[in-house]
Amino acid sequence: MATEYSDHVESADKQPRTARGLKTKRKLLDAAALEFGEKGFHEASITGITQRAGTALGSFYTYFDSKDELFSALVKDMSARVKSHAASAMTKWQDALEREKLALESFMNFAREHKEIYRIIDEAEFVDPDSYRAHYEATAARILERLKEGAKLGDLRNDLEEAHAWAIMGMNVFLGLRYGIWSEEKSSAEIADIAKDILARGISAK
Repeated sequence: MATEYSDHVESADKQPRTARGLKTKRKLLDAAALEFGEKGFHEASITGITQRAGTALGSFYTYFDSKDELFSALVKDMSARVKSHAASAMTKWQDALEREKLALESFMNFAREHKEIYRIIDEAEFVDPDSYRAHYEATAARILERLKEGAKLGDLRNDLEEAHAWAIMGMNVFLGLRYGIWSEEKSSAEIADIAKDILARGISAK
């Protein structure tokens, strides 16, 4: 299980104030990921989550008011962890295209370790539309920022805009689904190389 903790937009009185509290909330979030990922939002239960976490039922209400609130916190948490995972993988890169390759490779590795992420994010479209939209808007914004930085370095075109970032994100999401969730017949590095080649050369005959 992950040990890192990402802050959520929740009521101030629900925020952990001790190391023990941080660990307990982390356990609940990790358990919720498994419960929601396995059963879906509607079939998942608070009791099932606390049992998986090995915590008392009362501990749940120390940090969350409802299953809905926990789900929203989980979507934000997973989004933050994907961001952190990618950032840690992009500490060294030679050019902007290699940076995008590392970002996708990191995402695919994360998805393979946390296969529940797709079901949770997909369900968020209906359970918590605001968190669903925020997740993708924030991801696209990070990609766009990298593209603009790449353009400044002279690695990429100067006319790249938001739509380019969304197109890259769409490619990454479905490559992760096909080769991270449905099968692992190719390595994350191999898939990231294919994506990098698409970005570098396109698909038209020259």
